[in-house]
Order: sequence, then structure tokens, then C-alpha cells
Amino acid sequence: MQSTSRQYRWIIALVAIALIAIGIFLRDRQTGVAMTEKAAPTRVDSQEPAVGEVTMADVLEMARAARQHLTGTLDDYTARFVKQEMDRAGVVGPEEEMKIKVQTRVRGDREDAPLRVYLRFLEPESLKGREVIWAEDLYDGKMAVHEVGLLLSLKTLWLDPEGIIAMQGQRYPITHIGLVGLVDQLIERGEKDVDDPNVSVTLTDNHSYDGLSTQLIRVRRAQPSSEPDDFSLAEIVIDPERQLVLSFRSFGWPGEEGGPPPILESYSYYEVETNVGLTDADFDTGNPEYQFPAL
Repeated sequence: MQSTSRQYRWIIALVAIALIAIGIFLRDRQTGVAMTEKAAPTRVDSQEPAVGEVTMADVLEMARAARQHLTGTLDDYTARFVKQEMDRAGVVGPEEEMKIKVQTRVRGDREDAPLRVYLRFLEPESLKGREVIWAEDLYDGKMAVHEVGLLLSLKTLWLDPEGIIAMQGQRYPITHIGLVGLVDQLIERGEKDVDDPNVSVTLTDNHSYDGLSTQLIRVRRAQPSSEPDDFSLAEIVIDPERQLVLSFRSFGWPGEEGGPPPILESYSYYEVETNVGLTDADFDTGNPEYQFPAL
């Protein structure tokens, strides 16, 4: 009987140890899942968007902090870039989509590194295949353009980035392009509107953009101003973790009461990959992956 009793006690002890081990395993597994979810906080979660009123001074503080953060932390990036603009003649062009590669002016803790840009157009169909390279320190500052079409594609065009041909249908020259430029643009415009009583601002947290949980800032103007590029509504999307302005859109004033506001400018970056290690080859017309005709 004593032997049987001891056997029962051993069995009970083993069962208890097994239950404790299972509990620890399940706890650790749950913790691991939670840690995995925390590792990507910018991804869209189940939280509902939360809208609140802020001031233009608050927006300026965010923009200045983002600009300071980018210096030395954003050397280069690739993205899918979508833009649409009303040119200086008042004509709204088609939406354009392109692959973009950029080495920034703020790489390596500098503020004056030469900006370098490569573009390959994806849409519209009439521009598909066009390639552009512009760099402040290459090709004497000229913009290298590989056009589409049977005849135009036979020779690389070398254009003044701010010249008449390069600026046709454009609101700004290529020298203004990029994520850092969007932050600078936000700061410049915010400083003009910081004390304007006709301007109201809302901030939406948990805004879904490109699969990310972002912040959406909406700036509304109650009445037209005398400032250039005057807008009735501006929308800015910020990735709070990387402190990147991913999208900026502004709208003019409706031509008639109740009408839709016309688009002034829209710049949106998707699938942004930062610090990918771009090299001189990425901005070389002789890159075998590109289609520039031989010099």
C-alpha cells in the first residue's frame, strides 16, 4: 500500500510539472506574439481613427522636429512616387506614377550633400519607360532624359532643369523633388499661416495609408488669401515612426459655390524603403539596367 501511495504521489507530481511547463510555454508564446506585433507599430491596427483639433504652431513643431530628425538619418531611399499638378498656366496635368531613387542633401550628417534623383515613369501609358537622372554634382547640373517614342528614344536629351522644355507642364523643377523637400515646404507654408485666424487644423491619428498607421493633418482656410499658391484645403500624411511626410495635397477654391475644389498639387510616396545603400551607379546613364542611349 505504501508503495502504491508513493507511486500516486509521483504521478501527481509529474502531472503538476507538466501543467506548469505547458503554462510557461503558452505564456511565452503569447509574449512572443505581442513582441512581434510591437516590432511594426506603423502597420495598420484595429484602432479607429481619432480626430482632434490642433494649431498651426503644433504642426510647425512636428515639422521642425521631423526635419531635424532626417539630418543624418535619411541618406537615401526608393519609392513609388505619384504626382499630379496644376501648372503655372492653370492646366491640371494627368496623374503620373514613377519609380524614384534619391540620395538626399542631408546624408552623412550634412545639409549640403549633392541631391541625386533617378526617375522611371510607369504611368500614364504615353510616358511609360521615360527615364530621368538629375544630380547637383553630375553632368554639369543638366538633366539627362531618355524619352519614349521611336525617334526621341535614340538620343539622350540634356536639359536645363529649370528651362522652358524641362518645366513644360510642371509646377516645380526637379530640384525641389523629394521627401526632405516636402518637410521644408510644410515648414515654409506653416510659418506663413501660423498666426492666420482664418486657418483651422485637425490631426487624425491611426489614419490608414499604404498599409501603415499614420497621422493625417488637414489644414482648412476659411477665405482666400493673397499668398501665392493659395489653397482652400491641404492634406498632409506623416509616418510618425520614421518622421517622414509621405503625402502632400492641396486644393484651390471652387469655381462656383458647392463645386469641387481643383487640385493644385499632389505628391504621394508609397512603398518607401529608406537607407538602401544607393551608389554612383544608380545615377549613371551608363547603368546597364537603364535604357539611356550610349553617349
